[in-house]
Amino acid sequence: MSAAPESRAWPAEGITRVPYWVYQDEDIYAREQERIYRGATWNFLGLEAELPDPGDFKTTFVGEMPVVVSRDLQGALRCFENRCAHRGALLCLKGRGNTKEITCIYHNWTYDLEGNLTGVAFRRGVRGLGGMPEDARPESEAPRKLRVATFCGLMFATLSEATPSIEQYIGPEVAAKIRRVMKEPVKLLGGYSQALPSNWKLYFENVKDTYHASLLHLFFSTFRLNRLEQKGGVIVGGEGGSHVSFTMMKTDLAGDEYERAGMRSVSGGYRLEAPQMLESVDEFGDGVTLQILTVFPGFVLQQIMNCLAVRQVLPKGVAGTELVWTAFGYVSDDERMAELRLKQSNLVGPAGYISLEDGAATGFVQRGVAGASARASVVEMGGRGVESNESRVTETSVRGLWQQYRRHMGL
Repeated sequence: MSAAPESRAWPAEGITRVPYWVYQDEDIYAREQERIYRGATWNFLGLEAELPDPGDFKTTFVGEMPVVVSRDLQGALRCFENRCAHRGALLCLKGRGNTKEITCIYHNWTYDLEGNLTGVAFRRGVRGLGGMPEDARPESEAPRKLRVATFCGLMFATLSEATPSIEQYIGPEVAAKIRRVMKEPVKLLGGYSQALPSNWKLYFENVKDTYHASLLHLFFSTFRLNRLEQKGGVIVGGEGGSHVSFTMMKTDLAGDEYERAGMRSVSGGYRLEAPQMLESVDEFGDGVTLQILTVFPGFVLQQIMNCLAVRQVLPKGVAGTELVWTAFGYVSDDERMAELRLKQSNLVGPAGYISLEDGAATGFVQRGVAGASARASVVEMGGRGVESNESRVTETSVRGLWQQYRRHMGL
């Protein structure tokens, strides 16, 4: 593997400085595809509930590589490159469906749901003329197959045999918080995707940045859903790139730090015309009303009150990201809980009351650093190390991201 160009050396301060070229450099982006997405990482594919029956399939991406995720006719989960062995065309053009075999539309080569080439149209020619040589091996350029692992109903894939077990990769403390949310069989409520005008790492930093939420998102602080004076904490796990941040609605602290500090995000007497949107049930029995969890390089699990969702962060060029949201509930939900989850889903998503600003803010960074590739951001809130913390006034999980990123990238 090639060494980092000298002009792209990481700052001497280490993970407390993030050079802006890391969001801008085409060579770095290409290297990420090789070392991260096609390297020893687990890439999130979606929920097992999306593929309930044999023959079900969906298409998605591992980095920029298009893949097919299927449940084969024996019920096993499979993942393989969405690329025909013949001329490289996409095999699956649909986003999802159910089938017994996959046929490439270009020249009608066929594949089973494990990604094996099963048929070549006119391989023997017509009336003894044309066709392939007897010793041809069309399967030699077959779609690459990925290892698939599931954890609590979540599907992940890797191309590398060196990737550790999924639970080891996530880390035990973070894995426990996944189990907390994925505690029983889930059912899909819906989904959507959005295009972000920024590098994928800026959004992944954003969801690991625990203290911006109550400053950037006025809805959070105005209606006291997430304020830094509330009890909570940050857990860092895995190689540093897994994290959990959580907030408890109740606080024993007297007064209001936001009003005393003169922050712009004061309540100002605002109230909701439909306050039932903020009604919630403590369905986990621990008083945690907000939990955001990530696994490097692109998985996010959210619990915001009773609004549950997974997010998939997909790179789309140096300055673009696709964010795929899938909202879910539990199979055991009654009608009232199902309605509550849908109502609270208005809090998140591309136009959500508390997530609309994230796409804008990361875009502001992409634009703001356009002429500053030789400079770096300062990541020293809460110290300089990578460790779990009872305070959310910290960037420890952001530093954890860059710790794992540098290890994979050799920077």
